[in-house]
Amino acid sequence: MRQVKQIHGYTLRNGIDQTKILIEKLLEIPNLHYAHTVLHHSPKPTLFLYNKLIQAYSSHPQHQHQCFSLYYQMRLHGFAPNQHTFNFLFSACTSLSSHSLGQMLHTHFTKSGFEPDLFAATSLLDMYSKVGMLGLARQLFDEMPVRGVPTWNAIMYGYAKFGDMEGALELFGLMPKRNLVSWTTMISGYSRNKRFGEALGLFLKMEKEKGIVPNEVTLASILPACSNLGALEIGQRVEAYARKNGFFKNLYVSNAVLEMYAKCGKIDVAWRVFNEIGRFRNLCSWNSMIMGLAVHGQCCKAFELYDQMLGEGTSPDDVTFVGLLLACTHGGMVEKGRHIFKSMTTSFYIIPKLEHYGCMVDLLGRAGQLREAYEVIQSMPMKPDSVMWGALLGACSFHGNVELAEIAAESLFVLEPWNPGNYVILSNIYASAGQWDGVAKLRKVMKGSEITKSAGHSFIEEGGQLHKFIVEDRSHPKSNEIVALLDGVYEMINLNRSAFEYHLDLDFSN
Repeated sequence: MRQVKQIHGYTLRNGIDQTKILIEKLLEIPNLHYAHTVLHHSPKPTLFLYNKLIQAYSSHPQHQHQCFSLYYQMRLHGFAPNQHTFNFLFSACTSLSSHSLGQMLHTHFTKSGFEPDLFAATSLLDMYSKVGMLGLARQLFDEMPVRGVPTWNAIMYGYAKFGDMEGALELFGLMPKRNLVSWTTMISGYSRNKRFGEALGLFLKMEKEKGIVPNEVTLASILPACSNLGALEIGQRVEAYARKNGFFKNLYVSNAVLEMYAKCGKIDVAWRVFNEIGRFRNLCSWNSMIMGLAVHGQCCKAFELYDQMLGEGTSPDDVTFVGLLLACTHGGMVEKGRHIFKSMTTSFYIIPKLEHYGCMVDLLGRAGQLREAYEVIQSMPMKPDSVMWGALLGACSFHGNVELAEIAAESLFVLEPWNPGNYVILSNIYASAGQWDGVAKLRKVMKGSEITKSAGHSFIEEGGQLHKFIVEDRSHPKSNEIVALLDGVYEMINLNRSAFEYHLDLDFSN
């Protein structure tokens, strides 16, 4: 920095214009404020230098608002923006999520006077997609005379990000050509929207495509699907691929592998991955391990790890406390749970979210503290969701509390009128209490509302594929072979049982 100042001083004393060299040096350091000052006092600024500084500002989240003051300064000095200017400005608008600035820039872009290129138009579309203005994004997309693969990917990303996976899939199917980004956008979209089966199905289909090779973003997107579906075999194959191709060094990938093992019941392997990440661990690594230990009932280890995390200088976040409260729930540690919940605000200034209140309701409900659990729901600053009422209803079922069960069920009937499970649980509670008029009343309501219990289904992983089955399912392409094999198994069981009964009769006769 001292050398740059010396050069700047020398140019000022000798009337030499070295603005370009100075700004490029300052952007390398970087010192954006100094570079802006140099440009502002330059006798001969250029569009190139304005673009360089706007680009630098757009790459630094804390300075992105400066892009627009610099843009206005550039216009005041008579410089007309080009496609590069708009690319950088659209990028800044995306990060700032500013709808008004985006539309204003679109107007300037349209009236700019130069022939807009495909890259700049795609950047504009990308900006609209990422800030959620999908109507304008789609209108722009439909009006574009030429579309590249990045254009399709940009609009598809917008649909996926805001939950319209049907719209994204329609675009995906219409694409004349797809690249890795196209596939990864769809896979990550399905995972982000918790449609894990579809994410995994698309990933397996992508593996068969020639010339499409997964990268670290693809792997970090598909591993959560493996975690939530319990697809351990596929997850292990993804891990092997990541290690072979050097992607395991990516923290997003290694954390996703850690979470996958923790959720698939391989807690010892998760420990090994956690230790392998070592000094590169971030908060996500700690949270995944704490959560894994919690759900596997290793509550003391979860709290030991939490203490270690604090000792190493990593501060917890709201996800950490979900894991700790789950540990209390699975360990039946009510008093510890109360202390942890209170420490969120008193020690770490973290405002409890719906998930934390839900954990407390579950913890208290399982321990039979039903009245306190209900008081937690009543004291919440936000409206309780179906998960919370469901936890209370489940606790009432276990402890036989009809009064609170009715309150919880009534709320669930409003939130989930389509869910037959809530009616079934309340009916069972009535039956256990001998209140058969309540059972009859619920059955009448279910029949009148045409509410039927949906068939349960199972996933079986075999040969690197997931297979879904429901009761008496014949939709599987190999259903005839499966039924024939099951018939053979039943026949063997019957033969063995007959042989056992025969030998048993002989033993008794002797």
